[in-house]
Amino acid sequence: MAEGPTYRMPLKRRREGKTDYRQRLRLLKSGKTRAVVRVTNNRIIVQFTDFHVDGDIVKVNVDSNHLKKYGWEGHGSNLPSSYLVGYLAGKKAQEKDIEQAVLDIGLNVPQKGGILFSALNGIVDSGVHVPHDPKVLPSEERREGQHISDETVDSFNEVKEKLEAL
Repeated sequence: MAEGPTYRMPLKRRREGKTDYRQRLRLLKSGKTRAVVRVTNNRIIVQFTDFHVDGDIVKVNVDSNHLKKYGWEGHGSNLPSSYLVGYLAGKKAQEKDIEQAVLDIGLNVPQKGGILFSALNGIVDSGVHVPHDPKVLPSEERREGQHISDETVDSFNEVKEKLEAL
């Protein structure tokens, strides 16, 4: 590692590989609310955040554990649950007068038709405008969970009906 009086240590979150500050700055310059999508091994997290000098302000926070309240029986980190979390977050964002946002996927690698874009699909279907290319969204069959099982499709449809009633 370099040493000496002129060496400047990178910021802590950059050293740990947690934040890409160039990407963050580009998103913040837009001035729009960010739709932050994060994926863990067991759940999906969608937040609508605004920048503030003292720290980001989270206006809406939804994760896949919230779906159990609506009858979701599937795993918390798959395509159908990702879509439902995005849909629920979009509905709650509209209640707080958030009509448009910019997608923030952080350091996650974007994959066409993947979990990140399934959450984006849910956000867009709920009525929040997020600029995107329709080619990256997953197909309807994958979004509903037909590639997993029939029970997943049934559970998906039941939860989606409950969320549409909100």
